[in-house]
Amino acid sequence: MTESSRPKPRSQPVLGVMWMLASGLSFVVVTAIVRYLGTDLPAVQAAFLRFAWGVVILAPSLLTLWRVGVPHGLAKVIGMRGAVHTVAVVLWFYAMARIPLAEVTAIGYLNPVCVTLGAALFFGEKLAARRLIAIGVALIGAVIVLRPGVREITPGHWSQLAAAVCFAGSYLFAKRLSGEMPAGAVVGILSVLVSMGLLPFALWSWVPMTLLQVGSLALVAVAATAGHYCMTRAFAVAPISVTQPVTFLQLVWATMLGALVFGEGVDPYVLTGGAVIIGAVSYITWREAQMKRRAVTPGGQAGKF
Repeated sequence: MTESSRPKPRSQPVLGVMWMLASGLSFVVVTAIVRYLGTDLPAVQAAFLRFAWGVVILAPSLLTLWRVGVPHGLAKVIGMRGAVHTVAVVLWFYAMARIPLAEVTAIGYLNPVCVTLGAALFFGEKLAARRLIAIGVALIGAVIVLRPGVREITPGHWSQLAAAVCFAGSYLFAKRLSGEMPAGAVVGILSVLVSMGLLPFALWSWVPMTLLQVGSLALVAVAATAGHYCMTRAFAVAPISVTQPVTFLQLVWATMLGALVFGEGVDPYVLTGGAVIIGAVSYITWREAQMKRRAVTPGGQAGKF
C-alpha cells in the first residue's frame, strides 16, 4: 500500500478536546508551582533546575540522538533555538513570580500571533487581509489586558511580552527542525542546550535551596512534559480548529487558582482581553486549517517550555 493510498486516521473531536483539557491542566500546574515558589529563587536558577530535570526525563530520546547524531546542516539552527529559548524561559520565570497568574496566561496567548508575524517576516508566508485583521484584534485584546495609561505596566508585564516573542522565535526554529529530527530528540536536545545556557548564570546567582523547592521544580518538569505530550495527542486525533478554543479554559483555571489559592483579584479586563486574543488566534488557526492544513500557527501553549 502506498503512502497516498493509506486511509487517514479518523478524526475524534471529543477525544481531542479531552487531551487538550489534560494539556491545559498540566500547564496550569506548571504556572501554579512556579507562582508558589515566588521570588525566593532567582528566575535563572529556577529555570535551570526545571530544564535539568527535563534532561533526566528525556534521557531515552537523548541516547537515541547520541547514537544517530545530528543531521548535517542543522547544528546552527539547533544552537540558535537553544539561545532564544534560554532567554524566553528566564523572562517567563521572572514574570510568573511577579504578576498574577491570569495575566501571565492571557499575555501568553500572544505566542501564536507572534509566530504568524514571524513566519511572514522570515519565511515569506503571506498575510491575507483576514489574518491581518485577526492579528489586529489580538493586539487589541492585549491592550485590554495591559491597559497602558490606565495602570502601571510593570517589569513583569514587559518580561512576559518579551517571553511571548522569544517563544515564538523558538517555535519557528522548531518548525525547521521538525521535518528532519524525531520530536523527542528535538525536545531533548533543547533541554540540554537550555540547561547549558542557564548554568553559568544560575551558578552566579545561586542561593541555597530546600528539598521542597528542588522537588517542586522536578514536578514542574514532569507537568510541562505531560502538557506537551497531551497536546501532541490532541493534535493527532482532532483538527487544531477543534482543540484551539479549549485553550481559553486555561485562563479561567488560572484566574480561579489565583483567586482561591494566591488571593489575586479577578480582573474582568484580563478575562475579556484574553477572550479577544484567543478568539482571534482561533480564527487564524481555523483559516490555516482550511488552507492545505499547514501548521503555521501552533496551539496557545506550543511555545511553552
